[in-house]
Amino acid sequence: MKLTTEKIFTHPLGIMAAAAGATFLWGSAFPFVKLSYEELDIGKSDVFGQILFAGYRFTLAALLILLFMKLLGRPIGYQRGSLSKVGRIGLFQTLLQYVFFYYGMSGSTGVQGSIIAGTTSFFQILLAHFMYSGDRITMRKVAGLTVGFAGVILVGVSKGDLSIQFGAAELCLLLAMFFGGLGNVLSKKESEHLDILYMTAYQMLLGGIALLVIGACGAGLMPFSFTGKATWMLLYLAVLSALGFVLWNTVMKYNKVGSISMYLFLIPVFGVFLSAALLGEELHLFVWAALALVVGGIVIVNRPAARKASPSQG
Repeated sequence: MKLTTEKIFTHPLGIMAAAAGATFLWGSAFPFVKLSYEELDIGKSDVFGQILFAGYRFTLAALLILLFMKLLGRPIGYQRGSLSKVGRIGLFQTLLQYVFFYYGMSGSTGVQGSIIAGTTSFFQILLAHFMYSGDRITMRKVAGLTVGFAGVILVGVSKGDLSIQFGAAELCLLLAMFFGGLGNVLSKKESEHLDILYMTAYQMLLGGIALLVIGACGAGLMPFSFTGKATWMLLYLAVLSALGFVLWNTVMKYNKVGSISMYLFLIPVFGVFLSAALLGEELHLFVWAALALVVGGIVIVNRPAARKASPSQG
């Protein structure tokens, strides 16, 4: 089974399907979170309410993964010596990333949020450069990042006036992207010793419970009146979180961070496409050009390096 999984997630089509699938799911979170906030009357300034809702989402996602493991007949009990490993990932990949993200988004524009979200790729590639000797930064990666990030900026242009201001909210968003990138790189490292499903479930459970506690301190544990629509949207957000992180952590486990990180540029692009479809927002020609740039950046980063001819070959 392990060999089959490795073959799937190291094949070019498998990598593309998993990475693009995860980013598509995460991109769909933007309109669904916005719709959920409207349904539950969570305002832009209700930071504790937003954090509490995130706690519901990730705790439920963790429980769904554990249920799936149970159905597969996999052990779901605590594995000795794993607390520090999953706790460290949960601290960065779930807790700190989303505390800073939701606070940052409450005081920043969607344009700036989309652009800053693209920095996760930079952080992942930079961290991998120092943490993995075989995953160094190259000129090809720099070129691909530049092209891909240009696509993210173009997505921002399509949403309106591109005026960049940098204050506390934007700093928090930048910190969120850093913690998310660090959590992703750490998950790759720990996946060498832990089962992906187990690792993802327990890091989400620990991070989700911490989010619940923080949110409940300011908003109470159950301040929302859940309608049927809000319940289904929360369930979808939990499912996309569970499936998205399982796909992403698995493809990260079997591949170099630098070659996979570029796919994160697809998140704001997918977010804009899906917001247009689900929220009726206008879809500009800029978005199609942005998608082309992002795909171009992915191709550049993943293009095999040219082999130098040996002296014997003339």
